[in-house]
Amino acid sequence: MPEDDGAADHLTGMAMPSVLLPSSQGDVNLAELAAALVLYVYPRTGKPGVEPLPGWDATPGARGCTPQSCGFRDHAVELAALGARVAGLSAQPLEDQLEFAARERIPYPVVSDERLVLADVLRLPTFQIAGLTLYRRITLIACAGVIAKVFYPVFPPDRNAADVVAWLGQA
Repeated sequence: MPEDDGAADHLTGMAMPSVLLPSSQGDVNLAELAAALVLYVYPRTGKPGVEPLPGWDATPGARGCTPQSCGFRDHAVELAALGARVAGLSAQPLEDQLEFAARERIPYPVVSDERLVLADVLRLPTFQIAGLTLYRRITLIACAGVIAKVFYPVFPPDRNAADVVAWLGQA
């Protein structure tokens, strides 16, 4: 289980930045989605038949990206009924995001932030593995353009969508 290292303590109350990034559904501006946005950020998804990065399974919080994404996919109708727009984001290239979104039938944008723009702008937490800088798993809920709730660390990843639905239902 990953520990809360305080790397997300500064996020609540911050404005969602106007950042244009490519996604599985075309370019998206996060600020334009932030009227009611659930942005879940994950390290990376795997590909069938491709071995995970060395040390992946031993890295706290690394595993679970596909189950987390599929949880949001499976709760998409509930989230929409609560007025939320969903987007997933990782530092993977757009071609990986397109493949993943098609394979798992993800109905919302899967965003590519290869240059780690949000790591700079929002100071999102990252980690290093196998020479790559990847995002730590975190979920942000923005209301009226401002981050209102932060789930960090996210554990277990497959329950994250249900936790978000429960929080939105109480908000």
